[in-house]
Amino acid sequence: MSPQLRAILEQLVSAPPHPAALGFRLGAVDDDGVTLAVPWREDLVGDPETGVLAGGVVSALLDHACGLAVWTALDTFQPIATLDMRIDYLRAAEPGKAVLARAGVFRLTRSIAFVRGVAHDGDPEDPVAAVQAAFMLDSDAGRRAGANLKDAQP
Repeated sequence: MSPQLRAILEQLVSAPPHPAALGFRLGAVDDDGVTLAVPWREDLVGDPETGVLAGGVVSALLDHACGLAVWTALDTFQPIATLDMRIDYLRAAEPGKAVLARAGVFRLTRSIAFVRGVAHDGDPEDPVAAVQAAFMLDSDAGRRAGANLKDAQP
Protein backbone atom coordinates (compact mmCIF):
# COMPACT_ATOMS: atom_id res chain seq x y z
CA MET A 1 0.00 0.00 0.00
CA SER A 2 1.22 3.43 -0.87
CA PRO A 3 2.06 5.96 1.86
CA GLN A 4 -0.45 8.29 0.21
CA LEU A 5 -3.29 5.79 0.68
CA ARG A 6 -2.27 5.20 4.32
CA ALA A 7 -2.44 8.97 4.87
CA ILE A 8 -5.89 9.11 3.27
CA LEU A 9 -7.11 6.25 5.48
CA GLU A 10 -5.80 8.07 8.56
CA GLN A 11 -7.74 11.19 7.49
CA LEU A 12 -10.90 9.14 6.85
CA VAL A 13 -10.76 7.97 10.46
CA SER A 14 -9.80 11.23 12.18
CA ALA A 15 -11.35 14.03 10.10
CA PRO A 16 -15.01 13.21 9.33
CA PRO A 17 -17.29 14.23 12.21
CA HIS A 18 -18.87 10.83 12.87
CA PRO A 19 -15.76 8.63 13.31
CA ALA A 20 -13.93 11.52 14.99
CA ALA A 21 -16.74 12.00 17.53
CA LEU A 22 -16.76 8.27 18.27
CA GLY A 23 -12.97 8.29 18.73
CA PHE A 24 -12.10 5.70 16.09
CA ARG A 25 -8.41 4.86 15.77
CA LEU A 26 -6.77 3.19 12.79
CA GLY A 27 -4.66 0.15 13.64
CA ALA A 28 -3.11 -2.40 11.33
CA VAL A 29 -3.49 -1.96 7.58
CA ASP A 30 -2.13 -4.78 5.44
CA ASP A 31 -2.93 -6.98 2.45
CA ASP A 32 -5.48 -8.93 4.51
CA GLY A 33 -7.49 -5.93 5.66
CA VAL A 34 -7.86 -3.20 8.23
CA THR A 35 -8.14 -3.01 12.01
CA LEU A 36 -10.06 -0.13 13.54
CA ALA A 37 -10.68 0.50 17.25
CA VAL A 38 -13.06 2.50 19.38
CA PRO A 39 -12.17 3.13 23.02
CA TRP A 40 -14.76 2.55 25.71
CA ARG A 41 -16.20 5.86 26.85
CA GLU A 42 -19.09 6.53 29.17
CA ASP A 43 -20.83 8.71 26.58
CA LEU A 44 -20.86 5.76 24.14
CA VAL A 45 -22.64 3.43 26.57
CA GLY A 46 -26.05 2.19 25.45
CA ASP A 47 -27.24 0.92 28.84
CA PRO A 48 -26.02 2.89 31.87
CA GLU A 49 -26.91 0.02 34.22
CA THR A 50 -24.52 -2.41 32.49
CA GLY A 51 -21.95 -0.03 31.00
CA VAL A 52 -22.08 -1.84 27.65
CA LEU A 53 -21.27 0.13 24.49
CA ALA A 54 -24.27 0.98 22.32
CA GLY A 55 -24.87 -1.39 19.41
CA GLY A 56 -24.85 1.56 17.01
CA VAL A 57 -21.23 2.27 17.94
CA VAL A 58 -20.27 -1.30 17.02
CA SER A 59 -22.28 -1.03 13.77
CA ALA A 60 -20.56 2.21 12.81
CA LEU A 61 -17.15 0.73 13.66
CA LEU A 62 -17.74 -2.35 11.50
CA ASP A 63 -19.16 -0.35 8.57
CA HIS A 64 -16.19 2.02 8.64
CA ALA A 65 -13.66 -0.83 8.92
CA CYS A 66 -15.30 -2.56 5.95
CA GLY A 67 -15.10 0.59 3.83
CA LEU A 68 -11.44 1.10 4.70
CA ALA A 69 -10.77 -2.54 3.79
CA VAL A 70 -12.27 -1.94 0.33
CA TRP A 71 -9.96 1.02 -0.32
CA THR A 72 -7.02 -1.04 0.91
CA ALA A 73 -7.89 -3.89 -1.47
CA LEU A 74 -8.26 -1.45 -4.37
CA ASP A 75 -5.04 0.32 -3.33
CA THR A 76 -6.71 3.60 -4.21
CA PHE A 77 -9.31 5.99 -2.87
CA GLN A 78 -12.54 6.32 -4.83
CA PRO A 79 -16.21 6.80 -4.02
CA ILE A 80 -17.83 3.64 -2.64
CA ALA A 81 -21.25 2.93 -1.16
CA THR A 82 -22.48 0.31 1.26
CA LEU A 83 -24.99 -1.79 -0.71
CA ASP A 84 -25.70 -4.37 1.96
CA MET A 85 -24.45 -5.02 5.46
CA ARG A 86 -25.46 -7.75 7.86
CA ILE A 87 -24.23 -7.70 11.43
CA ASP A 88 -24.74 -10.61 13.79
CA TYR A 89 -24.36 -9.55 17.41
CA LEU A 90 -22.93 -12.51 19.30
CA ARG A 91 -22.55 -11.05 22.78
CA ALA A 92 -22.23 -7.74 24.62
CA ALA A 93 -18.81 -6.12 24.69
CA GLU A 94 -17.26 -6.04 28.14
CA PRO A 95 -17.76 -2.69 29.88
CA GLY A 96 -14.59 -0.63 30.11
CA LYS A 97 -12.86 -2.34 27.18
CA ALA A 98 -12.09 -0.95 23.74
CA VAL A 99 -13.71 -2.72 20.80
CA LEU A 100 -11.61 -3.61 17.75
CA ALA A 101 -12.93 -4.40 14.30
CA ARG A 102 -10.98 -6.35 11.69
CA ALA A 103 -12.36 -6.44 8.13
CA GLY A 104 -11.04 -7.69 4.82
CA VAL A 105 -12.20 -8.06 1.24
CA PHE A 106 -12.70 -11.72 0.29
CA ARG A 107 -14.00 -11.19 -3.25
CA LEU A 108 -13.65 -8.27 -5.62
CA THR A 109 -15.58 -7.97 -8.87
CA ARG A 110 -15.72 -5.19 -11.45
CA SER A 111 -18.44 -3.37 -9.53
CA ILE A 112 -18.78 -4.91 -6.05
CA ALA A 113 -16.43 -5.62 -3.16
CA PHE A 114 -17.50 -8.35 -0.71
CA VAL A 115 -16.19 -7.92 2.82
CA ARG A 116 -16.19 -9.97 6.03
CA GLY A 117 -15.10 -9.00 9.49
CA VAL A 118 -15.46 -9.32 13.23
CA ALA A 119 -15.53 -6.99 16.22
CA HIS A 120 -14.06 -8.10 19.54
CA ASP A 121 -12.95 -6.68 22.86
CA GLY A 122 -9.58 -8.38 23.12
CA ASP A 123 -9.94 -11.92 21.79
CA PRO A 124 -10.72 -12.32 18.06
CA GLU A 125 -11.76 -15.92 18.80
CA ASP A 126 -14.57 -14.60 21.06
CA PRO A 127 -16.18 -11.94 18.85
CA VAL A 128 -18.75 -9.39 19.90
CA ALA A 129 -20.17 -9.25 16.37
CA ALA A 130 -19.58 -10.56 12.86
CA VAL A 131 -20.22 -8.62 9.65
CA GLN A 132 -20.64 -9.43 6.00
CA ALA A 133 -21.08 -6.54 3.57
CA ALA A 134 -21.13 -5.59 -0.09
CA PHE A 135 -19.88 -2.27 -1.42
CA MET A 136 -20.51 -0.69 -4.82
CA LEU A 137 -17.38 0.62 -6.53
CA ASP A 138 -16.14 2.03 -9.80
CA SER A 139 -16.00 -0.87 -12.27
CA ASP A 140 -12.64 0.12 -13.80
CA ALA A 141 -10.89 0.29 -10.43
CA GLY A 142 -12.44 -3.02 -9.38
CA ARG A 143 -11.23 -4.69 -12.57
CA ARG A 144 -7.67 -3.40 -12.10
CA ALA A 145 -7.47 -4.40 -8.42
CA GLY A 146 -9.28 -7.70 -8.95
CA ALA A 147 -6.56 -8.90 -11.30
CA ASN A 148 -4.14 -8.95 -8.35
CA LEU A 149 -6.45 -9.92 -5.49
CA LYS A 150 -6.58 -13.50 -4.26
CA ASP A 151 -9.59 -14.82 -2.39
CA ALA A 152 -8.87 -14.54 1.33
CA GLN A 153 -10.68 -14.22 4.60
CA PRO A 154 -9.96 -11.55 7.21
